[in-house]
Amino acid sequence: GADTLEAIPDAFGDDVHVLTAEPYGASVAFVTEFCHQCGEAVESRGWAHDLCAYMRNYIGSLLLNRYVFGGEFPKPDFILQTGFCCTHGKWFQTVSRLLNVPFFSIDIGVPPFWKEDPSDPAYQHRLQYLVDQMHEAIEWLEKVTGRKCDDERLIEGVYNDSRCTSLWAKIAELNQNVPAPLDEKSMYSLYVFCTLDRCRREYVEFYEELYDEVKDRVARGIAALPTERFRLMSDSQPPWAFLKVWRYLEKFGVVSTGSIYTIGLEGVWDVDENWNLKPREDLKSQGVELRTRDDALRALADWHMRRPIYAMFYRAEWKSKLMISYARQWKCNAAMLHLNRGCEGTSLGIMENRKALLDAGIPVLTYEGNMGDDRDFDEPRTMARIDAFMESMGLERLED
Repeated sequence: GADTLEAIPDAFGDDVHVLTAEPYGASVAFVTEFCHQCGEAVESRGWAHDLCAYMRNYIGSLLLNRYVFGGEFPKPDFILQTGFCCTHGKWFQTVSRLLNVPFFSIDIGVPPFWKEDPSDPAYQHRLQYLVDQMHEAIEWLEKVTGRKCDDERLIEGVYNDSRCTSLWAKIAELNQNVPAPLDEKSMYSLYVFCTLDRCRREYVEFYEELYDEVKDRVARGIAALPTERFRLMSDSQPPWAFLKVWRYLEKFGVVSTGSIYTIGLEGVWDVDENWNLKPREDLKSQGVELRTRDDALRALADWHMRRPIYAMFYRAEWKSKLMISYARQWKCNAAMLHLNRGCEGTSLGIMENRKALLDAGIPVLTYEGNMGDDRDFDEPRTMARIDAFMESMGLERLED
C-alpha cells in the first residue's frame, strides 16, 4: 500500500521494489473501460459498490489477471501494509489469500501527533504501540525473505523519507504566493513520488530540484494560471477520470491551490495552537542523530503521525479547523468539496466541514463523484454547478 513505511522493506536491499496500490487504483480509474471491467469483476463476486474505489480497482485487476500498464497482474513476494484506514488491512489480507502471499499489517490505530509533549506518558504509549509493531515487521521480513535488515540502510531511508515529505510541504507552502506558482492538477502529478517510495535518494533529489524551481517561479512572478483572479481550495481525492474539471475552472480565471489532502497526504507539517500549518524541518536539518534501529523506527513513527491526512479519519472538527486555516493561509476565496463516494475516510464528516467553512465566511461549492469510478460522476451536472457557483461569485468565463 502507498502508506507503507517504505524505509523498512527498503532496508532489505536494492532489489526490493514497492508496488503501491492506491496510485495503481487511481491509474485504473483513468482508463475508464478497464476500470468498468474491474468493477464488474469484483461486483460479480459480491463486493459492495460503496467500498473503497481504489481497493475495488486493484482487486478487480487482480481477479482479471490484467495489469493496467500491460501484461499479467504482478505477484508480490510479500505484502507489508500500514493501515490508518479501516480498509487497508482487510484489502491486503484478501490479496494475500487470493495470491497465497505472506502478509503483515502494521495497525496505526492512534490519533495524530500534533501538539504532544514528548514527556507525556500517553504520547509515549501511542508511539511505543507503533514502534513495537515495526520491530515485529522487521523480524517477520527477515523470516519471509531470508535476509537481514541493514540498519544503516534503514537509517538512511528514514532520513530520505523525512527530507522528501518536508520538501513537499515546503513546495506546497509556496502556493500561498499570489499568483500561485502551481495549479492543483499539476500538483497531483508531483506529489505521487512520495506515495511510491519516499525513502529513495532519487526522489529526494527530484524534490530538491522541484523546490528550487518553484521558488524561482515565485521570485520571477511566474503564475500557474496567467489569468488568475480567484483562488479555490479543493478537498479529497479528485475524480481521476475527470481531471478536466480543473482545466474548466481556469476558463473563469480560477486556480485551485490545493487542499488538506494534496498537501497533507505526503507533506509533514507542524500545527500550532491556532491550527496554522508550517512545514516541518526534516530530521537532519533538526540535528536529529539516528544511531540504532530503534532510533530510526521511533523517528519514523513520530514523523509520519504528523501528516494532516490523519485528521480526516478521526474528527470532522479537526479537519474543519485545518481547512479554515488552509483557506486563510493560502488566500482562498472559496472551497470546492468533492462528495467522494469512493473514499469513506476523506469524506468523513464532509458536510460538517462545509458548514464550518460557511460559518467562517468561506463560500462552498459541492459536487458528487467518485475518485475511482466514473460511473458515479455526472459531468454535465457538475459543470452546470460550477457555472452557477461562478455566476454567484460574479465571475464570467474569460474564454470558451
